Amino acid sequence: MLEVLKTARPAGRAALLLALAAGAAQAQVPAFASTAARPAPAASAATPAATPAATSLSAGDNAVRVLLMADTETVLLSQSIGRIITLNGGMGARVRKGQLVVALDCNESAGRLRMAQAELASARDTYDTKVRLKGLDAAGEVDVQLAASAVAKAEGQIQMTQAQVQNCSVHAPFDGRIAKLHVKPFQGVTAGQPLVELVREGPPRLRLNVPSRWLRSLKVGTPLRVEVDETGKTYPATVSAVNARVDAVAQTIEIEARISGSHAELLPGMSGTARFGAF
Repeated sequence: MLEVLKTARPAGRAALLLALAAGAAQAQVPAFASTAARPAPAASAATPAATPAATSLSAGDNAVRVLLMADTETVLLSQSIGRIITLNGGMGARVRKGQLVVALDCNESAGRLRMAQAELASARDTYDTKVRLKGLDAAGEVDVQLAASAVAKAEGQIQMTQAQVQNCSVHAPFDGRIAKLHVKPFQGVTAGQPLVELVREGPPRLRLNVPSRWLRSLKVGTPLRVEVDETGKTYPATVSAVNARVDAVAQTIEIEARISGSHAELLPGMSGTARFGAF
């Protein structure tokens, strides 16, 4: 190539130099293009992939939330109109079965009872008189029957007024504790008005919803353990009832369980986590 450049004329020499420069440029382009088109290196297998957020319970944990409920609870209502003269106990107080909880002023009902008793005495005297007169042929059979009807009516009136007087005193239907007071002493109340909420003492019931697919292994008597949030303790329990219907939307079924033994620290309204064995 040097011999050609030396023997060539100046004009031809310049053209030859330009051709050589163009060829060199074309030779460099493929190397640059191959470098630019080279794919990025794959991520190392040791690089950790993104993981979903951890859930509170694993798929095989067989744990569900549980609510503690009173075995029996009720609301005592006023059965008559009156003014409260006695209110035994406050919030959380213990009451015994048959204990007087609320007493109303029953002067009006007591007065009606005395009137009914006087009417009954009068009706009985009239009946006895009619019977004697009938024996003397001075009264007919119809007179005696009317007098007997008056006696029965007076007796019914007494039964009704006695019930009204009894409704003025509200007694506890079972041993329990007062959960809520709806009234205050000396307050006037009407018929049907709530007075006191009572909950029965004793081990509370457990209510929880479990996946319906657990029915293949879950039954009455199945053991479980309950971790109560408020006490921080774990208690043994067994399934006591299974609902007769599955929630078709949530695909769950409601069950109840009973905690073994007596635990005074457990109160209705507490919650926790129930854990079953492997299904």
